[in-house]
Amino acid sequence: MTRLTTAVRGLVTALAALLAVSAASATATAAPEPKAPEDFVALRSVDRTIIQEIRYFTPHNFVGERVDGYREPLCILTRPAAEALHEAQRQLLPQGYSLKVYDCYRPQRAVDHFVRWAEDLDDQSMKDEFYPNVDKTRLFEDGYIAEKSGHSRGSTMDLTIVKLPAKPTRPYVPGEPLVPCFAPQSERFPDNSVDMGTGYDCFDTLSHTLDPRIQGQQRANRLLLKDTLENLGFVNLAEEWWHFTFKPEAYPDTYFDFPVSARSLVMSH
Repeated sequence: MTRLTTAVRGLVTALAALLAVSAASATATAAPEPKAPEDFVALRSVDRTIIQEIRYFTPHNFVGERVDGYREPLCILTRPAAEALHEAQRQLLPQGYSLKVYDCYRPQRAVDHFVRWAEDLDDQSMKDEFYPNVDKTRLFEDGYIAEKSGHSRGSTMDLTIVKLPAKPTRPYVPGEPLVPCFAPQSERFPDNSVDMGTGYDCFDTLSHTLDPRIQGQQRANRLLLKDTLENLGFVNLAEEWWHFTFKPEAYPDTYFDFPVSARSLVMSH
């Protein structure tokens, strides 16, 4: 009987340990997601007229799939940045234009997804559109991909200008033939924005805001966006015509990781 009792006791101990591990695992799974600070808002709560086309919620981006952390196609920003965008929109609407945002706050987990993608040299599925002339081995060295992004601080956004009335943009169909992002506007993937000389997220020096090869109406369009925003306290990233940061930043040294979703925001917003 002693041997049997010992065996039973051992079985009970093992079962208890297993249950404890399962309970711990369940607890870990149910751990609450991080939330945004109170002064983060959905842009639509500040300005409903700004068009939103959140590319990383869709497969039409350089990764080729929805990016980690994008639970909803939603622009989230710090309130001062959102209010400054609202003022820019107020100035553009009488001229017959609207802003359109492609990306706003970006969680750190999304940036981590970009890094994993960049390190996977076998995945070149979107190269023909987004980085036709860039060897994927150079994405870090050339500054196209980094382990931290200003977007994660909440005051940076990627955006363009649309001529009103806005035409609908057809959805991207995964697997469809790709055209270089710097091809003439009539050839590259259709976007209802004005012609900026390249598409959004084009990994090419032609995306540099003041690249001298971009002239005429394309340059005028870039300068309309740049001048409108810079007069309101935004700073453009010289290498990307679409990338602007509102200064002073509310969180200049903090990289957040709450998901892009309404649930991340304080309920009063």
